[in-house]
Amino acid sequence: MRHPFLLQLLLAYVGVCDVRGVSEFKICAFNLQHFGESKAKKEDVMHTLAKIITRCDVSLLQEVRDSKQKALPQLLERLNKYDIYHKYAAVASERLGRSEAYQEQYVFVYRTDTVTVTGQYQYPDNRPGDVDAFSREPFVVRFKAPKTALKEFVLVPQHTSPANTTKELEALYDVLQHVRKMWKTENVMLLGDFNADCAYLSKRSRQKLRLFTENSLSWLIKDKTDTTVRSTTSCTYDRIVVHGDAFVNAVVPFSAKPFNFQLEYQLTEEQALMVSDHYPVEVLLKNGTAKLSFSLFLISLLTFISR
Repeated sequence: MRHPFLLQLLLAYVGVCDVRGVSEFKICAFNLQHFGESKAKKEDVMHTLAKIITRCDVSLLQEVRDSKQKALPQLLERLNKYDIYHKYAAVASERLGRSEAYQEQYVFVYRTDTVTVTGQYQYPDNRPGDVDAFSREPFVVRFKAPKTALKEFVLVPQHTSPANTTKELEALYDVLQHVRKMWKTENVMLLGDFNADCAYLSKRSRQKLRLFTENSLSWLIKDKTDTTVRSTTSCTYDRIVVHGDAFVNAVVPFSAKPFNFQLEYQLTEEQALMVSDHYPVEVLLKNGTAKLSFSLFLISLLTFISR
């Protein structure tokens, strides 16, 4: 071999490119804690939200309480001004909740240059024998993401009621099966504030839930991972769960985690709590064939120079 140093350098470069190539598409879920007109008027809070949300290709936002439909447009405008390299759009559920006094929306914010919405479905809360299982029925959205290894996937959001966590998580399994059959897909992710820890979900209840016992489901945010901002709590409320081997294989290993924006942006606990009492949770998906082709090109070059 006439160029041993050049060969080692290019091999290292291929490795770096591969890591970067599988680490570019991010899915996030964030409980915004009563996001509405009041929070939208706080400049520092909106700035922090823009920094957090523009880190992600797709973000599930929960606890959106925008009854006058003013706060969400303001947030989208802020996102598009903050990140000039991407265009952001949103798709939202109807206002959900058993009480007229307290209702929320599920909102998916996404980059239009990397993701396309190809389907949406508001799950009806009318399961046979168990009417009104959810306080906030899942708003299911199918996305096309050509640059990812999966190409297309379905996101099923859920923000459970703390008083009804076990029942809602059990019902969420039925939503998964319904969506798989309806859209003939195995690439399904369940995500959101499940309240799946501490006082809201006992170990005995978990052992009976199909979401925990079904082998085809992988819980990416592990137990004992704190997704709460308050220093007085340490609970794994927010979760990401994927169905099937294809989805598991499409995930960048060890990339699922909470994003500690308080630490990242050097906020006090009081400042962080003005944004939310939850950290967002996130996961990276591997890229598709584009980066692989580039790596193959470099490998071919390595072969040539090593002759």
